[in-house]
Formats: sequence, C-alpha cells, structure tokens
Amino acid sequence: MQASAGGFGCDSVERMFVMGIDPGLSRCGYGVVVAADGVTARPGVLSAVAAGVLETDPEAPLPERLWLLREELRSVMAEQRPQVVAVERVFFQVNARTAMSVGQASGLALAEAAASGCEVVEYTSNEVKQALAGWGAADKGQVRGMVAAVLGLATIPGPPDVADALALALCHLFAEPVRRAVDAATLGKAAR
Repeated sequence: MQASAGGFGCDSVERMFVMGIDPGLSRCGYGVVVAADGVTARPGVLSAVAAGVLETDPEAPLPERLWLLREELRSVMAEQRPQVVAVERVFFQVNARTAMSVGQASGLALAEAAASGCEVVEYTSNEVKQALAGWGAADKGQVRGMVAAVLGLATIPGPPDVADALALALCHLFAEPVRRAVDAATLGKAAR
C-alpha cells in the first residue's frame, strides 16, 4: 500500500463512514461500514465497503514492524477517509507479551486516526458484544454471526480479524445515537 503524500482529513458528508480496527502487531484487522443516512442502526442502510488484514512479519525487528504497520494504517485511512475510527480498547490480557504488542498496535491506530482528523473512539470487547449480540458475555461466533446478519452478508466475514473490525464499526454506529441523545439531554439540563 502507498501512503498519502500530503495531509488528509475526514470528509464531512451525509453518510457516516466508520472504520473499525482490531489492533494487533502481526495481524491488524480493519473494516469500514457506511450508514447510508448518517448515524443509524436501522437494518438495510448499513453496508461494509472495505475490509482487510494488515500483516507484519513476526521475524522482523520490532521497529520495522511498527513502522510498516503505521504506514499501512496511514494508507488505508487516506484511501477510505473514515469520519470515525473505532479501535478495540485492550481491557484485559493474560499474556503480557501479547498485551504489549496489541497495545503498541492500538497506539499506532489511535495516533494515525487522530493525525487524519477523524473522531477517535474506543470500545472494549464486552461493549462490542453487548451492542451486537445484546449480551456482554456473548461468544465470538455469536458476534460474528450478527456482523453478517446486520450487514446482509451471506457468510460470516473472514478472517476473524476482519469480522472483529467490522463489529467495532457497527458497535459505534449502534452506540452513537444513544451518546448523542445523552449529550443533548445533559446540555438541556445544564441550560435550565
């Protein structure tokens, strides 16, 4: 992938483009979902427009892998031009080594999204499960099945990194109307 030569920003359009990122240093999933009529959770108006996995060689030196991932993230964001980037928040990891590499990839994704001028949000895996399956302890299969159902896909998107990234984007599209309503209600109370 090629990085953008100049700066780039997020377009303000009627449609809502959300990029979900499932961070990982060896495999970093991304998925872009568009809501045809702005932020909405209504069936039939959500579609996946891009998805993939950015990979780095586990045998390569860490600085090289981080640089490559940063460049690929920058390129994908420049090409897709999302309005919002939703990144999985690392909430708990048993393996410290895995937690470090996921944290590094997450930091790169957050920084590149901010540099592009996008709104940046984070969701834990339990928040994604709650938004898509209605239960914060749902298993990954249930969540991936809901991704396919909500996006009207005949099969569950793969590999799992892609499905997880699309789930993050959908989580934001489902959560955003509630956040806006809470903000409006809070502002209304403050004005009284």
